[in-house]
Amino acid sequence: MGIKDFFIKKMVAHKMKGMPKAQQDMVMKLMEKNPELFKKIGEEIKHKTKTEDMSEMTASMQVMRKYQAELQKLAQ
Repeated sequence: MGIKDFFIKKMVAHKMKGMPKAQQDMVMKLMEKNPELFKKIGEEIKHKTKTEDMSEMTASMQVMRKYQAELQKLAQ
């Protein structure tokens, strides 16, 4: 694991601090399988919060629904 990966994991862990440890571990494993998908999801959430004046939670829910099938495939 490089230094970039280390800091990304720390940032993601901080964002998920209210989430149970098991779910945090699952998300981290999914991120390791397809980091580009999560990068794309993050960029879309950021774009929606800035351009469409949405809360981060609302934008996250919309974007996650959009990528639901891909996320389910990763989880298998």
